Amino acid sequence: MEVPRVFFGLAAALVVPLGLGWHRSRPGPTVLLVVLYGGYAVSSYVDHIRPWAALCAAVLVALGAILWQSPGETERFGFPDVGSWWSRTLGTPTRWATIATGTALLLAAWIAGDRTAALFLHLVESDRTAVFASALLIAAFGGGVLAKAATRPVRRDIEALEEGPERTAAMELMSGGPVIGMLERGLLFTFLAAGQPEAAALVLAAKSLVRVPSAEHGKHASEYFLIGTLASVIAALAMGMAARSAAGLSAL
Repeated sequence: MEVPRVFFGLAAALVVPLGLGWHRSRPGPTVLLVVLYGGYAVSSYVDHIRPWAALCAAVLVALGAILWQSPGETERFGFPDVGSWWSRTLGTPTRWATIATGTALLLAAWIAGDRTAALFLHLVESDRTAVFASALLIAAFGGGVLAKAATRPVRRDIEALEEGPERTAAMELMSGGPVIGMLERGLLFTFLAAGQPEAAALVLAAKSLVRVPSAEHGKHASEYFLIGTLASVIAALAMGMAARSAAGLSAL
């Protein structure tokens, strides 16, 4: 399964920072994410030159996207100032709590021993796990890019409305859209990839009951809700079918 694992993995490594908007604001973490997740995608094929060449190509694509958008970034290249956060944001009790929690996790890993290490290595080396994990990331974050592009005209119409209850209600509806959409696509993909389309339908029904726009939101908000939902369904369905096909399963 070399080709599907590498393809889905490198695609996810490029799509996730794009969905987060890091190409413009955080070039350093963007390249680091591409290298780390892309390295995971090709790690099972250390004896093959083509997967590593594909990883290099993915890094170059990320660099090209960063340079194309010409971010006016600080000298930290978008990395957080961990030292400042540690010394200023965290108080002494919180700092010691962080140290204690980290020490406990290290001890738990040591106690678990070889069994945990073997399970971790099995997950890392599993091509099917890599394909489904990468497809999930593409659906959740790449679907967000698709939904944002599809709803852009409607968002412009809402922002152009005169100040009033309709504009305020529509703006409030849109404010929670990205996070809810990402969770929606993640759940839809998970159920579709597991071969449970009925459960995916329940997710859409639950969202419609909880979040469906009312009359006070206006027609633009209803269009935003409908277009965003359809874009999320398309992204989750496409990636679910692609992942199942790559894993040798039926598309649905």
